[in-house]
Amino acid sequence: MKKILLAAAIAASVVGCSDNEVGDVGLGWFTLKDIKVSSLVDDEVPGVTCHIASIEADLSLADPSDSSISCRQTGEITPEMIAHIDKSKSGEVVFQKSKSIFFKTMKVRRIFDPENQTLLYLSYTTKETEGSFKHSLSTVPLWGTKAYGAYTAEK
Repeated sequence: MKKILLAAAIAASVVGCSDNEVGDVGLGWFTLKDIKVSSLVDDEVPGVTCHIASIEADLSLADPSDSSISCRQTGEITPEMIAHIDKSKSGEVVFQKSKSIFFKTMKVRRIFDPENQTLLYLSYTTKETEGSFKHSLSTVPLWGTKAYGAYTAEK
């Protein structure tokens, strides 16, 4: 029964962006932890690719909360793409992955900053660790894209 629940949790753990592992770095002989690097393409804005590095512990029930994110423009970003994204202050979750069978999840949220014409990608965990919610931020300016200036703070 426990194996079935664990398999279901793992199968349901990833939603949103495409998830491709592009790196796997072992942290030494006497640890079962690795740094996994994933490439994520935003489904709504496919001209943006993010790379997320996070620690995974193969034989642990909970992975550490630390992660980092870096996002860049890797293709065209159009006004039509920006038209379809959530423009609220809290943005929208574009990726999530279970980090524990105890309800800890790593999420990536896209937020649009119309004043600075920038997409923000915030990576964070949903469970407090050592008195802090771990998070990391990366930005993708729209400068030089077809979407630049199409949506301003007044719209």
